[in-house]
Amino acid sequence: METQNASILLVDDEPDILEFLSYNLQKEGYNVFRASNGNDAMKIARKVRPNLIILDVMMPQPDGYEICREIRRDEHLKDSVVAFLSAKSEEVSQIEGFKVGADDFIGKPVKPKVFLFRVQALLRRQGGEKEPLNRVFFEDLMIDKESYTVVKRGVTIELSKKEFELLILLTSRPGKVFTRDEIFRKIWGPDVIVGERTIDVHIRKLREKIGLGNIKTIKGVGYYFS
Repeated sequence: METQNASILLVDDEPDILEFLSYNLQKEGYNVFRASNGNDAMKIARKVRPNLIILDVMMPQPDGYEICREIRRDEHLKDSVVAFLSAKSEEVSQIEGFKVGADDFIGKPVKPKVFLFRVQALLRRQGGEKEPLNRVFFEDLMIDKESYTVVKRGVTIELSKKEFELLILLTSRPGKVFTRDEIFRKIWGPDVIVGERTIDVHIRKLREKIGLGNIKTIKGVGYYFS
């Protein structure tokens, strides 16, 4: 399947968001359909059978979760990929989304380049191509473990090898606190002697380059990615 010929259904009760996303998708050659509520969304979905359905979570009843449940109960829509569009980043929101059958989450506010990149990845998945396991996403951040590449909002960020390895470690288990000893052992190895401030320096540089507030400090213990 040529992804640019794919059909995409956007469902959001905010007209500005629908217009903004539609414009960016149509500019790339996608066939875009729009709905501002769940009832219209299901009518269009059953008629068009879109390759990708992007749902806002926080809509008036039925909300995005209920629409997703209905999509997954429909035999004719079993091959459609469903992604939630949501400003809610709490883990419980995403867990609920995956429980009702969502394939992915796209965070608000939407950055056009990152949004289009995620859409392409989801459509490749719908066409039978699995997204490489060496590539992970965190809102507007993409990390490619194979090419040692980090991209934020379409811009490549240059990291040193140790900075990259530290980022990979922290993002491997978001929310888990990695102790300083654990970081030393996994990144530098048990036989390498480094200064006490080495981790702090690398964390500071990582924060400066990536510009995220996601790397949190537990004073006297270690760090985690939120």
